Formats: sequence, structure tokens, C-alpha cells
Amino acid sequence: MTPREGSEPSRKAGLRWRSVASVLLLLAIWEAAARAHIAPPILLPAFSVVAVALARVIADGTLPADLVLSLYRAFVGLDLAGASGILIGMLMARNRAVRWLMDPLVALGFPSPKIAFLPVFVLWFGIESLSKILLVAFACVLPIIIGTFNAARAVNRVLLWSAFSLGTTHQALLVRVVLPACYPRIFATLRIALPVALITTFTAEMVAGGGGMGATLVYSQRFFESPTVFAYILVMLGIGLVLDAGVRAFQHRYLAWAEG
Repeated sequence: MTPREGSEPSRKAGLRWRSVASVLLLLAIWEAAARAHIAPPILLPAFSVVAVALARVIADGTLPADLVLSLYRAFVGLDLAGASGILIGMLMARNRAVRWLMDPLVALGFPSPKIAFLPVFVLWFGIESLSKILLVAFACVLPIIIGTFNAARAVNRVLLWSAFSLGTTHQALLVRVVLPACYPRIFATLRIALPVALITTFTAEMVAGGGGMGATLVYSQRFFESPTVFAYILVMLGIGLVLDAGVRAFQHRYLAWAEG
């Protein structure tokens, strides 16, 4: 084992402990500022008070139910966007007619603020889960299409020529050569789309209601339940961190050949 290999785990452990120390320091500053009454408790409740509120909403089942509902909406919408976006992106890269048809639509929809379409989705599909799921799919599908298209266009042409020289058909080429070569870039695009799905879900719930993390957060704010508001915000931050760590762990385990 080289010195560099031996020091790598200790270096990662040091970075991890520094991250934990930074979070603990921030929480300590938060607690001290609240106890010093820098701001009224209704605007800045102490972290200890928020922790008690967090334990309460977990114990009574409110937060777990809201969290499951929000994650269900986010992941179903992301799954729809992933399945359709990867397919459309691949077809755009390999078929001129599809690219001619879809390119203006993608260019028109990509820079638009997707949450602005929420009233239309609510009008068409109601305030329950369907409108949120479809809005999440709409918000995530365009980045996935663009990422997949660019990944497919960047595949080494030598791979394509070699496959053709061995008698590979166009359909088999797409499935057996192009798609596997695109896995790392597609996965990176999905990693970017994941927080977009969460943000869209929480925002839609805040605006349109219908249950979930965002709806309960806004409801608590209306009744000046500040500890509950901050508790839900902390959970939202934690969910994003945990999911991103899970995605990175999956990438390291199953796509390690593409790293570096």
C-alpha cells in the first residue's frame, strides 16, 4: 500500500469530522442567538425548541405521513421524467426527424419557470397528487432530455463504427452500445434532476396545498407555529443531503469505472 492510499481514508474521515463540526458550530450559534433574544422567538425559535417540536411531529405521525407523501410525488414524477426524457433524448440524438420536431419545444420550455404552470396543472388535474406528480415530471424531463441528447452525441464514433462493422443493427446499436456508453452522463443528469424534483414538489405543495411537507409548513406558518416551521425546514434540508449522499454512494459502487 502506498502512502497516498493509506492516507486516503484518514483524509476522508477528517473532512467528514470537519463537516460535522461546522454543523454543530452553526447550531450552537443559532441556539445562542435565540437565547440572547436577538430576534423575537416567533421569528427565531431556539434550536432546542425546534428539536422538541420535531420530536413531537414525528411522534404523532404528522411528519412521517407528510414526508412519505412528498417523496412519493417527487419520485413518481422523476421516474416519469427519466423514462420519457431518456427515450426522447436518445431518439433526438439518433434520428433527425425527431430532433427537428423536439428541438424547438425543448428550447422553448427549458428556460421557462415551471412552477408558473402550477395553476394550469391544478385546474386540469386537481389539487391532489396527480397535479404535483405531472408538474415534477414536466420540470425534470427537459434537463434529462438535454443531458441524454448531449451524452448520446458525445459517444465515441469508433465504438459506433466498430459495432456497425460487426453487423450490429440500428436498434441493437442504440441499446447495446450508445445507451451503456451514456450511463455516466445520464446518471449525472438524474442527480441534478433529483433536487429539482424535491424543490418542485415542496413548492407546489406550499402554493396549492393538498397535503405533504410544503402544505404543512405553510399551514404552520399561518398559525405562527415557528418551531414546527423550522423543524420542517430542517427535515427538507436533511432529506436533500441524505438522498444526494445515497446517489453518490450508488455511483461510486456501480459506476466507479466511469469516475476520474
